Amino acid sequence: MNLQQGSVPGADPYFPDHGDPRYQVQHYELDLDYRPLPNRLSGSARLSALTGPAALGEISLDLAPFRIHRVLVDGRTARYTHRAGKLRIRPARALAPATSFTVEVRYTGNPQPVNSPWGGLGWEELTDGALVASQPVGAPSWYPCNDRPADKASYRVSITAPSPYTVVAGGRLLSRTTRASSTTWVYEQPAPTSTYLVTVSLGKYTAVPLTASVPTDGPHPPVPQTAYLPARLLPQFTVDFARQAQMMRFFEAVFGTFPFGEYAVVVTDEELTVPVEAQGVATFGTNHVDGARTSERLIAHELAHQWFGNSVSVADWQHIWLNEGFAKYAEWLWSEQGGGTTAAAHAAAAHRTLASLPLDLRLADPGKQRMFDDRLYERGGLTVHALRCALGEDAFFRMLRDWTTKHRHDTVSTADFTAHAQRYAASPLDALFDAWLHEPSLPPLPHPTDRTTARPGRASPARKSDFPP
Repeated sequence: MNLQQGSVPGADPYFPDHGDPRYQVQHYELDLDYRPLPNRLSGSARLSALTGPAALGEISLDLAPFRIHRVLVDGRTARYTHRAGKLRIRPARALAPATSFTVEVRYTGNPQPVNSPWGGLGWEELTDGALVASQPVGAPSWYPCNDRPADKASYRVSITAPSPYTVVAGGRLLSRTTRASSTTWVYEQPAPTSTYLVTVSLGKYTAVPLTASVPTDGPHPPVPQTAYLPARLLPQFTVDFARQAQMMRFFEAVFGTFPFGEYAVVVTDEELTVPVEAQGVATFGTNHVDGARTSERLIAHELAHQWFGNSVSVADWQHIWLNEGFAKYAEWLWSEQGGGTTAAAHAAAAHRTLASLPLDLRLADPGKQRMFDDRLYERGGLTVHALRCALGEDAFFRMLRDWTTKHRHDTVSTADFTAHAQRYAASPLDALFDAWLHEPSLPPLPHPTDRTTARPGRASPARKSDFPP
């Protein structure tokens, strides 16, 4: 990914102190050693990057207060300062415009979550293990990075840990090597990845394949899917996640080919308030596994984020509705596809809920304090449904698949999406988008227009018989 691709903005308006738009990282190599009992992390990070259109006299990285042992720029020792979450590096001479360079940082310390209005973010020490949940600004809690969602890079992550522990990271497992009492796990994620979407889970897990029941007569082999969970939860998990493979097939029919090489789910051995999406991985808590499929909508939500948020990523956090609105609507699509409540009925329920709450949220710019407000999720789903009603079934689903294809592994804004959707409409959509995205008042509940070519609440890209409940 180069500096000209997609919508690469300046400083993020919600987090102006995070990230540096003057350069872009192309690849991270993280070599880590983690000891759970003392919560001790030793790390070496190598970043391969490209300067922007101006000379770069200082390289600014985001990093929590670890002890820094060495900093190199293009293999040469560089001066640096490290305070207030910023590692500022001064190369011997300014880097020329549009020039490739490398930065290497060696560091040690006890990783702690980054403080935020939503609690601690990033590396979290568990009772027996650890996990990473970084959205939106927790990545610096465990590695030096250019922490902005528009700066997407490929990753190779090597983690050494005590052998009783399984280590899960996003991407393909390249190798697992045991020496004495430690095992080194090496993962590779070649797809461009935002910093907050890089994750690690470490625990005493059993690995379970989830693709054995998927037919192999489709246009391409099934996406490899693996779950990692405490062995005692296997009976309940088998019920709760029984339909994930079918869910993957349905979402591929609706949203287009899965954008990554594999998909993993982790059930960590603690309760979590909400599941967490990462690139190619979703993490759930023990409270999301009960043997009654109670959390299936959340399974759908996290899987849908692989298209909306992970592959097609926001240029900055102002546009977070593009992640959460489509993931919410994916819940509704899966519900109606499996013979449950239709998307239209979900939309009506969401509309009733929003009508009873304060109407002071602008979806296209909710503000930092409200970017995870429940109203954003519900109104985002309603906006997608309003667009479906306006475009009609065929045009709507073509629009969705073309959106995820055109912007695969790219960054986008709300303006990018509205311009894209307009190409599939028979009349201007300005009034619809103004009402749903830019005004706080609640528009009327959307209903299908004469252009709808299939019954409302029925997903047209696949037959129900293809995806049994």
